[in-house]
Amino acid sequence: MTFPFLTIQNAVSFEASRVPILPAEAWRQTLLENCAEGKARITALFGETMTPDVTRVYCLLGIDSKKHLLIGAADFFGKNPAYASITPLLPEAHLFERELYEEFGILPVDHPWLKPVRKQENHSFYKIEGEGIHEVAVGPVHAGIIEPGHFRFQCHGEKVLHLEIQLGYQRRGVEALMIAADSKQQAVLAESVAGDTVIGHGLAYCHAMEGLSERSITPKRCQSLRAIALELERVSNHIGDLGALAGDVGFLPAAAWFGRLRGDFLNMLMELTGNRYGRSFVMPGGVLFDITPEMLRSFIRRLEKALTEVKELAELFFGASSVLTRLGQTGVIKQETARSLGAVGLAARASNLLRDVRQNYPAGIYRAHNIALVKMSTGDVYARARLRSLESKRSLQFLRERLEDLSADKIAQPCGMSKKGAMIVSLIEGWRGEIAHVVATGAEGEIRRYKIVDPSFHNWMALSLAMRNGQISDFPLVNKSFNLSYAGHDL
Repeated sequence: MTFPFLTIQNAVSFEASRVPILPAEAWRQTLLENCAEGKARITALFGETMTPDVTRVYCLLGIDSKKHLLIGAADFFGKNPAYASITPLLPEAHLFERELYEEFGILPVDHPWLKPVRKQENHSFYKIEGEGIHEVAVGPVHAGIIEPGHFRFQCHGEKVLHLEIQLGYQRRGVEALMIAADSKQQAVLAESVAGDTVIGHGLAYCHAMEGLSERSITPKRCQSLRAIALELERVSNHIGDLGALAGDVGFLPAAAWFGRLRGDFLNMLMELTGNRYGRSFVMPGGVLFDITPEMLRSFIRRLEKALTEVKELAELFFGASSVLTRLGQTGVIKQETARSLGAVGLAARASNLLRDVRQNYPAGIYRAHNIALVKMSTGDVYARARLRSLESKRSLQFLRERLEDLSADKIAQPCGMSKKGAMIVSLIEGWRGEIAHVVATGAEGEIRRYKIVDPSFHNWMALSLAMRNGQISDFPLVNKSFNLSYAGHDL
């Protein structure tokens, strides 16, 4: 017997009571049936304490081809409930199930790798034994300015047989803080999930609060300004990553030029928002600052120049045989591997999976104005680098169009009180990929559960597998080609 999940839309609230609460085994089976043959994928899998003896587990699925989402739940009773692990049949569930066990004690029986997700506990790392096998431990403290993370390599000579990644050193308890904080503090917390994705996470929070509001009309000019800030954030990070990759392969002229271009985009973001990372610019109901006519003309002129420079620099960088030799067939993630792991964003598109919230689950100005998307098929460092260049060009074109078509309207409209007993899913395509904020309100409209899934949470295992059978000396290059967030994972 097939049990239904509820069909919902991005950034549109619904009554929490409408979520089907299924028996645990029926919930598990429905999840697997929906995800069979890649029809749907897991966007979020999370729990909520309903009573001291009842934990409710929600599953949010994305059906990209149909542009809609499904949600269903199951109640687990007692202190140490258990169920048959989903991971052996659906590997993309592996980290979500480990998180459920860590936070709520719900045991996924026969899970292949039930180690801590964020807690720093003594646990055994996977070891390979044999003649010539050696172990290399890197981190969690690294040289230079970098987030903490521990990487444990099992190698035979230079060849990497296995890479195990342990994170959790930056856990701040953001989800619990979001419930306890007031609205102003919540906006700051949302922006702090990942410091290089201020606009992305801030916008996901705003869409959630606006969708939960009893009355909320976001002006079109505000929607355009938000998209402008989001795409400037995307381009500045993509170009910065290209500069880092150029530096890693020793192509110093390109590294310097990419670095200067990144500074130009950050400067534009600063002029628009008040600082180089966009903090406090987006807020429920609107944006903090408007763009002046002088800034508008300046931005259009500078973006035209930047588009030309990005094209010329891409030709220089990707036209060099030394670069192509270094990037090609390094750190490969094949399409089926990316699909089975639930990869999102640029990491997925580099492996021939067209997963992009702006197209699959558009919100705001993206519902009326699409960005032409692109994907690659090789799934290597070259594909991830090339996509950054191509997507930067598309974003620059989009920015120019939005600036030239900026409507005369308000930049903010106050929100009303939050709906009681409601839920909402807010998805944003950040520069790394799909950002998910799921919010549920209580009987008085207060936030009772706030779940955040950063794109890095989906993609860390892809980095680990990208190193398998590669050279350990390639790790800095492969790592930069993903450029995942430690803080976004750790929350």
